[in-house]
Amino acid sequence: MVRRYNSFGSYIKKLFGTTVYKVNVDAGFTCPNRDGTLSTSGCIYCNNDSFRPISCKPTLSLREQIHNGIAHIRKRYKAEKFLVYFQPYTNTYAPVDELEHLYREALSEPSVTGLAIGTRPDTVDKEKIALLESLAEQYFILVEYGMQSMYDKTLEFINRGHDYHTFLTALDMTKNRGIFIGAHIIVGFPTETKEEIILMADEISHLPLEFLKIHQLQVIKDTPLEMMYRENPFHVFEYEEYLDFVIEFIERLSPRIVLQRLFATAPDSILIAPRWGKSRQEILRDIEKRLELKDTYQGKKMKIHAVI
Repeated sequence: MVRRYNSFGSYIKKLFGTTVYKVNVDAGFTCPNRDGTLSTSGCIYCNNDSFRPISCKPTLSLREQIHNGIAHIRKRYKAEKFLVYFQPYTNTYAPVDELEHLYREALSEPSVTGLAIGTRPDTVDKEKIALLESLAEQYFILVEYGMQSMYDKTLEFINRGHDYHTFLTALDMTKNRGIFIGAHIIVGFPTETKEEIILMADEISHLPLEFLKIHQLQVIKDTPLEMMYRENPFHVFEYEEYLDFVIEFIERLSPRIVLQRLFATAPDSILIAPRWGKSRQEILRDIEKRLELKDTYQGKKMKIHAVI
């Protein structure tokens, strides 16, 4: 089967010579957009239960979470190598000595080959990047920055607490240090047209990024966005519409960028909209079918020059 986009699983398997599985952990971090440093309400869409696996329990120690996660995945998939994924909230939001203790504890498990660290671009500094650089000399270290959008009007609308320039500054600080860099974007905010969203593929293609996660906007229970949606419903991606969109986005995206995720899948118990009624496997299959039907692939329509 011809692979029509640069998938994370294939990339990692080629890099390590075997399949590597992520073990999600909650190290008890908070967020400057929740603890009062910037805000107490957080981003308007944020409910961490929308992407936190059930196994990710901050009541357990970091070591217990890692051991439990590895045991479960090893039993199910006969896995031998793992990446520890620091996922919920902002995983560089602590003093550098505390971060070093947590990261090194995670890497002390013999079958762990590296870390993926989800964070905000406004919570890194030279000391923290130097720590990640030192770890990257021996391990696979991926820092995943929440970009969300390149439009300041959107970042203001979602109460993000930083602008796009902050994201670019974090990239500049992190690049060329042996650290893999990823970004998360959310597509479908009512502040942006489809054309503006597609332009982000052109911009991202020329940034010093190796990885990208794409999430369609989901309205989740117990968030400010839910209240906005109930009071004044706005358009969210319907299923067929999203398939067409993500194909167009992939076509415009540089083929060197590894796609970690092409869509979001919040639990039905907390999802308000859009409700597609599709499994993760069905969505992936439909994306791949549509790429094949259109005889297209990642980067086919990539623009030569950056937008910004």
